[in-house]
Amino acid sequence: ILLCISDDQSWLHAGAYGDPVVKTPAFDWVARHGVLFQNAFCVTPSCTPSRGTILTGQHTWRLGAGANLHSSLPAELATFTDLLDRAGYAVGYTRKGWGPGDWKAGGRKRNPAGDGYKSFDAFLEAKPAQKPFCFWFGSREPHRPYEYRSGIGEGKSPAAVRVPGWLPDTPEVRGDLLDYYVEIERFDRDLAQLLEELRTLGQLENTIVVVTSDNGMPFPRAKTTLYDSGTRMPLAICWGAKIPGRRTVDDFMSFVDFAPTFLEAAGLAIPPEVTGRSLLGLLLSDRSGQVDPARDHVLL
Repeated sequence: ILLCISDDQSWLHAGAYGDPVVKTPAFDWVARHGVLFQNAFCVTPSCTPSRGTILTGQHTWRLGAGANLHSSLPAELATFTDLLDRAGYAVGYTRKGWGPGDWKAGGRKRNPAGDGYKSFDAFLEAKPAQKPFCFWFGSREPHRPYEYRSGIGEGKSPAAVRVPGWLPDTPEVRGDLLDYYVEIERFDRDLAQLLEELRTLGQLENTIVVVTSDNGMPFPRAKTTLYDSGTRMPLAICWGAKIPGRRTVDDFMSFVDFAPTFLEAAGLAIPPEVTGRSLLGLLLSDRSGQVDPARDHVLL
Protein backbone atom coordinates (compact mmCIF):
# COMPACT_ATOMS: atom_id res chain seq x y z
CA ILE A 1 0.00 0.00 0.00
CA LEU A 2 1.37 3.40 -1.02
CA LEU A 3 -0.61 6.40 0.23
CA CYS A 4 0.53 9.75 -1.22
CA ILE A 5 -0.91 12.93 0.28
CA SER A 6 -0.30 16.44 -0.98
CA ASP A 7 -0.68 19.27 1.52
CA ASP A 8 -3.48 21.79 0.75
CA GLN A 9 -4.67 20.94 -2.78
CA SER A 10 -8.25 21.28 -4.02
CA TRP A 11 -9.76 18.73 -6.40
CA LEU A 12 -9.83 21.11 -9.37
CA HIS A 13 -6.11 21.30 -9.84
CA ALA A 14 -4.87 18.24 -11.69
CA GLY A 15 -4.69 17.46 -15.38
CA ALA A 16 -7.11 14.54 -14.99
CA TYR A 17 -9.74 16.99 -13.72
CA GLY A 18 -9.29 19.25 -16.74
CA ASP A 19 -7.05 22.01 -15.39
CA PRO A 20 -5.37 23.54 -18.47
CA VAL A 21 -2.28 24.93 -16.71
CA VAL A 22 -1.04 22.63 -13.94
CA LYS A 23 0.81 19.56 -15.23
CA THR A 24 0.31 16.36 -13.23
CA PRO A 25 1.37 13.43 -15.45
CA ALA A 26 1.98 11.05 -12.53
CA PHE A 27 -1.43 11.69 -10.95
CA ASP A 28 -3.01 11.40 -14.40
CA TRP A 29 -1.23 8.05 -14.92
CA VAL A 30 -2.70 6.66 -11.69
CA ALA A 31 -6.15 7.90 -12.75
CA ARG A 32 -5.85 6.25 -16.20
CA HIS A 33 -4.71 2.95 -14.76
CA GLY A 34 -7.33 2.89 -12.05
CA VAL A 35 -10.21 5.00 -10.78
CA LEU A 36 -10.61 8.78 -10.72
CA PHE A 37 -13.06 9.90 -8.03
CA GLN A 38 -15.23 12.94 -8.72
CA ASN A 39 -16.74 13.27 -5.25
CA ALA A 40 -14.01 12.56 -2.71
CA PHE A 41 -14.23 14.60 0.49
CA CYS A 42 -12.13 15.05 3.59
CA VAL A 43 -14.11 15.20 6.83
CA THR A 44 -12.52 18.32 8.30
CA PRO A 45 -10.54 20.70 6.04
CA SER A 46 -7.55 21.16 8.34
CA CYS A 47 -4.31 19.16 8.48
CA THR A 48 -4.36 17.41 11.87
CA PRO A 49 -8.01 16.31 12.06
CA SER A 50 -8.09 15.33 8.39
CA ARG A 51 -5.11 13.04 8.83
CA GLY A 52 -6.64 11.63 12.01
CA THR A 53 -9.76 10.55 10.12
CA ILE A 54 -7.63 8.89 7.42
CA LEU A 55 -5.75 6.88 10.03
CA THR A 56 -8.65 5.85 12.26
CA GLY A 57 -11.53 5.53 9.80
CA GLN A 58 -13.61 7.52 12.28
CA HIS A 59 -15.28 10.89 11.84
CA THR A 60 -13.61 13.90 13.44
CA TRP A 61 -16.10 14.29 16.27
CA ARG A 62 -15.05 10.85 17.59
CA LEU A 63 -11.34 11.68 17.83
CA GLY A 64 -11.28 13.58 21.13
CA ALA A 65 -8.32 15.95 21.15
CA GLY A 66 -7.53 14.77 17.61
CA ALA A 67 -10.38 16.90 16.29
CA ASN A 68 -8.18 19.99 16.64
CA LEU A 69 -5.20 21.41 14.80
CA HIS A 70 -1.89 21.09 16.72
CA SER A 71 -3.37 18.44 18.99
CA SER A 72 -2.70 14.80 19.83
CA LEU A 73 -4.31 11.54 18.69
CA PRO A 74 -5.34 9.48 21.73
CA ALA A 75 -3.58 6.10 21.83
CA GLU A 76 -6.84 4.25 22.46
CA LEU A 77 -7.93 5.11 18.91
CA ALA A 78 -6.85 2.24 16.63
CA THR A 79 -5.17 3.26 13.37
CA PHE A 80 -4.93 1.20 10.20
CA THR A 81 -1.14 1.59 10.37
CA ASP A 82 -0.93 -0.08 13.78
CA LEU A 83 -3.33 -2.84 12.74
CA LEU A 84 -1.30 -3.56 9.62
CA ASP A 85 1.90 -3.50 11.68
CA ARG A 86 0.50 -6.14 14.05
CA ALA A 87 -0.51 -8.23 11.04
CA GLY A 88 3.08 -8.36 9.80
CA TYR A 89 3.31 -5.34 7.50
CA ALA A 90 6.29 -3.01 7.42
CA VAL A 91 4.81 0.42 8.13
CA GLY A 92 6.54 3.75 7.59
CA TYR A 93 6.25 7.32 6.45
CA THR A 94 8.36 10.20 5.24
CA ARG A 95 8.04 14.00 5.45
CA LYS A 96 4.63 14.96 6.88
CA GLY A 97 2.82 12.14 8.65
CA TRP A 98 0.05 12.72 11.16
CA GLY A 99 0.20 16.31 12.38
CA PRO A 100 0.96 19.00 13.14
CA GLY A 101 0.70 18.01 16.77
CA ASP A 102 2.26 16.12 19.66
CA TRP A 103 1.68 12.38 19.26
CA LYS A 104 3.55 11.68 22.52
CA ALA A 105 0.90 13.66 24.42
CA GLY A 106 -1.69 11.15 23.20
CA GLY A 107 0.25 8.27 24.74
CA ARG A 108 1.77 7.01 21.48
CA LYS A 109 5.30 5.73 20.97
CA ARG A 110 5.62 6.91 17.36
CA ASN A 111 3.89 9.09 14.80
CA PRO A 112 0.50 7.51 14.01
CA ALA A 113 1.53 7.28 10.34
CA GLY A 114 4.27 4.78 11.28
CA ASP A 115 8.02 4.77 11.76
CA GLY A 116 9.75 7.77 10.23
CA TYR A 117 12.20 7.37 7.33
CA LYS A 118 14.35 9.78 5.36
CA SER A 119 12.85 8.53 2.09
CA PHE A 120 10.86 5.76 0.42
CA ASP A 121 14.20 4.30 -0.72
CA ALA A 122 15.44 4.12 2.86
CA PHE A 123 12.23 2.41 3.94
CA LEU A 124 12.44 -0.19 1.16
CA GLU A 125 16.09 -0.90 1.96
CA ALA A 126 15.30 -1.45 5.64
CA LYS A 127 12.26 -3.65 5.02
CA PRO A 128 12.67 -7.45 4.80
CA ALA A 129 12.34 -8.40 1.12
CA GLN A 130 9.24 -10.59 1.39
CA LYS A 131 7.40 -8.49 3.94
CA PRO A 132 4.30 -6.59 2.70
CA PHE A 133 4.39 -2.86 3.31
CA CYS A 134 2.27 0.20 3.91
CA PHE A 135 4.03 3.49 3.24
CA TRP A 136 2.71 7.02 3.80
CA PHE A 137 4.31 9.68 1.59
CA GLY A 138 3.30 13.01 3.11
CA SER A 139 4.35 15.86 0.87
CA ARG A 140 4.66 19.41 2.21
CA GLU A 141 3.53 20.87 -1.13
CA PRO A 142 1.53 22.93 -2.04
CA HIS A 143 1.37 24.31 1.50
CA ARG A 144 2.34 27.97 1.85
CA PRO A 145 4.66 29.84 1.74
CA TYR A 146 5.31 29.92 -2.01
CA GLU A 147 8.24 31.29 -3.92
CA TYR A 148 6.88 34.59 -5.23
CA ARG A 149 6.43 34.64 -9.04
CA SER A 150 7.84 31.12 -9.39
CA GLY A 151 5.02 30.24 -11.76
CA ILE A 152 5.82 33.10 -14.09
CA GLY A 153 9.50 32.24 -13.73
CA GLU A 154 8.75 28.76 -15.07
CA GLY A 155 7.03 30.22 -18.10
CA LYS A 156 3.42 29.73 -17.04
CA SER A 157 0.94 32.21 -18.47
CA PRO A 158 -1.30 34.15 -16.08
CA ALA A 159 -3.81 34.51 -18.90
CA ALA A 160 -4.34 30.72 -19.00
CA VAL A 161 -5.35 30.46 -15.34
CA ARG A 162 -8.96 29.59 -14.55
CA VAL A 163 -9.62 31.82 -11.56
CA PRO A 164 -12.27 30.22 -9.31
CA GLY A 165 -15.41 32.30 -9.13
CA TRP A 166 -15.01 32.95 -5.42
CA LEU A 167 -11.66 34.73 -5.86
CA PRO A 168 -11.12 38.20 -7.35
CA ASP A 169 -9.75 37.98 -10.87
CA THR A 170 -6.68 40.20 -10.50
CA PRO A 171 -3.05 39.87 -11.66
CA GLU A 172 -2.01 39.22 -8.06
CA VAL A 173 -4.42 36.30 -7.68
CA ARG A 174 -3.47 34.83 -11.06
CA GLY A 175 0.20 35.01 -10.12
CA ASP A 176 -0.45 33.43 -6.72
CA LEU A 177 -2.34 30.56 -8.36
CA LEU A 178 0.59 29.98 -10.70
CA ASP A 179 2.94 29.75 -7.71
CA TYR A 180 0.52 27.23 -6.15
CA TYR A 181 0.58 25.19 -9.38
CA VAL A 182 4.39 25.03 -9.25
CA GLU A 183 4.14 23.40 -5.82
CA ILE A 184 1.56 20.86 -7.04
CA GLU A 185 3.90 19.95 -9.89
CA ARG A 186 6.74 19.36 -7.42
CA PHE A 187 4.52 16.90 -5.56
CA ASP A 188 3.67 15.21 -8.85
CA ARG A 189 7.34 14.80 -9.73
CA ASP A 190 7.90 13.15 -6.35
CA LEU A 191 4.95 10.85 -7.06
CA ALA A 192 6.47 9.92 -10.42
CA GLN A 193 9.70 8.93 -8.66
CA LEU A 194 7.82 6.73 -6.19
CA LEU A 195 6.00 4.97 -9.02
CA GLU A 196 9.27 4.41 -10.84
CA GLU A 197 10.84 2.89 -7.72
CA LEU A 198 7.95 0.44 -7.45
CA ARG A 199 8.23 -0.35 -11.16
CA THR A 200 11.96 -1.02 -10.85
CA LEU A 201 11.31 -3.41 -7.95
CA GLY A 202 8.57 -5.19 -9.89
CA GLN A 203 6.02 -4.20 -7.23
CA LEU A 204 3.96 -1.56 -9.02
CA GLU A 205 1.30 -4.02 -10.19
CA ASN A 206 1.08 -5.49 -6.69
CA THR A 207 0.66 -2.18 -4.83
CA ILE A 208 -2.49 -0.23 -4.06
CA VAL A 209 -1.50 3.33 -4.97
CA VAL A 210 -3.67 6.10 -3.52
CA VAL A 211 -3.06 9.76 -4.39
CA THR A 212 -5.01 12.53 -2.69
CA SER A 213 -4.64 15.67 -0.52
CA ASP A 214 -5.53 16.41 3.10
CA ASN A 215 -7.68 19.54 2.64
CA GLY A 216 -8.34 22.33 0.19
CA MET A 217 -6.12 25.01 -1.26
CA PRO A 218 -4.74 27.70 1.11
CA PHE A 219 -6.88 30.51 -0.29
CA PRO A 220 -9.93 32.39 1.00
CA ARG A 221 -13.15 30.33 1.05
CA ALA A 222 -11.18 27.11 0.65
CA LYS A 223 -8.97 25.53 3.35
CA THR A 224 -10.71 25.45 6.78
CA THR A 225 -14.14 26.06 5.24
CA LEU A 226 -16.87 23.56 4.40
CA TYR A 227 -17.25 24.74 0.82
CA ASP A 228 -16.24 22.28 -1.92
CA SER A 229 -13.02 24.25 -2.35
CA GLY A 230 -12.10 23.32 1.22
CA THR A 231 -13.36 19.75 1.45
CA ARG A 232 -13.54 18.24 -2.05
CA MET A 233 -10.31 16.39 -2.75
CA PRO A 234 -8.40 15.02 -5.72
CA LEU A 235 -8.36 11.22 -5.56
CA ALA A 236 -7.00 8.57 -7.90
CA ILE A 237 -6.46 4.91 -6.96
CA CYS A 238 -4.86 2.10 -8.96
CA TRP A 239 -3.93 -1.49 -8.11
CA GLY A 240 -2.42 -3.19 -11.14
CA ALA A 241 -4.80 -5.49 -13.00
CA LYS A 242 -7.00 -5.96 -9.92
CA ILE A 243 -8.72 -2.60 -10.47
CA PRO A 244 -10.19 -2.11 -13.97
CA GLY A 245 -8.71 1.14 -15.28
CA ARG A 246 -9.85 4.21 -17.16
CA ARG A 247 -12.89 4.65 -14.93
CA THR A 248 -14.38 7.76 -13.38
CA VAL A 249 -16.60 7.14 -10.35
CA ASP A 250 -19.18 9.64 -9.13
CA ASP A 251 -20.00 7.94 -5.82
CA PHE A 252 -19.42 10.06 -2.73
CA MET A 253 -16.50 8.89 -0.61
CA SER A 254 -15.14 10.22 2.65
CA PHE A 255 -11.65 10.06 4.10
CA VAL A 256 -12.97 7.75 6.82
CA ASP A 257 -13.27 5.18 4.00
CA PHE A 258 -9.51 4.78 3.52
CA ALA A 259 -8.79 2.79 6.70
CA PRO A 260 -11.46 0.10 6.14
CA THR A 261 -10.40 -0.15 2.48
CA PHE A 262 -6.79 -0.88 3.39
CA LEU A 263 -7.79 -3.32 6.11
CA GLU A 264 -10.19 -5.24 3.90
CA ALA A 265 -7.64 -5.39 1.07
CA ALA A 266 -5.15 -6.86 3.56
CA GLY A 267 -7.70 -9.46 4.69
CA LEU A 268 -8.04 -7.98 8.17
CA ALA A 269 -11.13 -7.40 10.28
CA ILE A 270 -12.48 -3.85 10.34
CA PRO A 271 -12.92 -2.64 13.95
CA PRO A 272 -16.57 -2.05 14.89
CA GLU A 273 -15.87 1.57 15.89
CA VAL A 274 -14.87 2.49 12.33
CA THR A 275 -17.48 4.77 10.76
CA GLY A 276 -16.09 4.60 7.20
CA ARG A 277 -17.08 2.11 4.51
CA SER A 278 -14.56 0.16 2.46
CA LEU A 279 -14.13 1.29 -1.14
CA LEU A 280 -13.04 -2.14 -2.30
CA GLY A 281 -16.38 -2.90 -3.96
CA LEU A 282 -16.19 0.30 -6.01
CA LEU A 283 -12.57 -0.33 -6.94
CA LEU A 284 -13.05 -3.92 -8.06
CA SER A 285 -16.15 -3.07 -10.09
CA ASP A 286 -15.82 -2.49 -13.82
CA ARG A 287 -18.41 0.29 -13.81
CA SER A 288 -18.11 4.06 -14.11
CA GLY A 289 -20.49 6.79 -12.96
CA GLN A 290 -22.65 5.96 -9.93
CA VAL A 291 -21.71 2.45 -8.81
CA ASP A 292 -23.35 2.20 -5.37
CA PRO A 293 -26.61 4.20 -5.03
CA ALA A 294 -26.19 4.22 -1.23
CA ARG A 295 -23.11 6.43 -1.56
CA ASP A 296 -25.10 9.62 -2.06
CA HIS A 297 -23.70 11.84 0.74
CA VAL A 298 -20.81 12.58 3.05
CA LEU A 299 -20.71 14.19 6.48
CA LEU A 300 -18.44 17.21 7.00
